[in-house]
Amino acid sequence: MAGLSKDTPVPVEIKLHRKSRLLGITFSDGKTFQYASEFLRVYSPSAEVRGHSPGQEVLQTGKKEVNVNRIDPVGNYAIQLTFSDGHNTGLYSWDLLYEYGLHQDEMWQRYLRRMEEAGASREPAGHLPGSNRESTVKN
Repeated sequence: MAGLSKDTPVPVEIKLHRKSRLLGITFSDGKTFQYASEFLRVYSPSAEVRGHSPGQEVLQTGKKEVNVNRIDPVGNYAIQLTFSDGHNTGLYSWDLLYEYGLHQDEMWQRYLRRMEEAGASREPAGHLPGSNRESTVKN
């Protein structure tokens, strides 16, 4: 089984670039996609993110600095990603990853619009805007 659909190209190479927080996948049809860890996290196929039915999606905030810590194969059709924030319940099938690759620009713009409409932030909680360090509160 190649993916969930027999016509879906399969990965021939998967490379995790921890420093740049990118996951690179080259598919059997020659297409190569670079996925930001944040993108994969906020579009996780898990019920925690997608909900159990349409309209139950949960907007993921504060994920700008999330990284992929681990990649586990799931049969011959998917991978399971473990993120630095502990999330690991989504299964990323080859079909899903290929579709994400083809449509990630518009998906990313949709995510940014949703964040703006919600008045939410991509920055992790406690992060000072305009700085590269987290704030600490002392009593």
